[in-house]
Amino acid sequence: MTQPNAAPCIAVVDDDEALRDSLAWLLDSVGLATRAFADGEAFLAADPASFDAVLLDVRMPGLSGLQVQQRQLERGDTAPVIFMTGHGDVPMAVAALKAGAFDFIEKPFNQQQLIDAVQQALSEHQRLRAVNERIDTLRNCYDALRPKERRILVLVAEGLTSREIAERLDVSAKTVDVYRLRSMKALGAGNLAELVRICVALGLVDALPGNGRID
Repeated sequence: MTQPNAAPCIAVVDDDEALRDSLAWLLDSVGLATRAFADGEAFLAADPASFDAVLLDVRMPGLSGLQVQQRQLERGDTAPVIFMTGHGDVPMAVAALKAGAFDFIEKPFNQQQLIDAVQQALSEHQRLRAVNERIDTLRNCYDALRPKERRILVLVAEGLTSREIAERLDVSAKTVDVYRLRSMKALGAGNLAELVRICVALGLVDALPGNGRID
């Protein structure tokens, strides 16, 4: 991840030196930073947090692009990957998309098409990073609640009424309401729908259709 106010950094991973240089020039022309790598091993040895997106060739000596992607998945890299594919590599690109790649572009590609794909990937990376940061904040708020507050919060999100929760926990319904309101305020949930979405995002309850996003 780049520092605040720094230009987003794109990793360019391709064994073709001329293409690496061309891509570096193109991305630099629209205000993006780049780091070029001639093979997958060198790229994987670099700090993954340094990159906001990855342009990755499918076919390279040593590790293939798909193998590099698999290594990234195994270690939890979050930067979106755009595969660069040659003629006849579309089946491989489809496999990459199924494994979580952001997009693929066939060589030779249109410059504007590539720039657009990179900008879209950067926007998605920024959105997901903001979501993950919010989830971390919510997790800290949830962990700071008292055990009974956490228990009541989950039961509310599961759809139980205050009376049902009171009977289950052997407390008064008024106590349940006080704990529920206090917990919702701590998590910034203004209503039940927001509370359910937060609990789903934290993995506290199972998702229902339409309740999985908090962004």
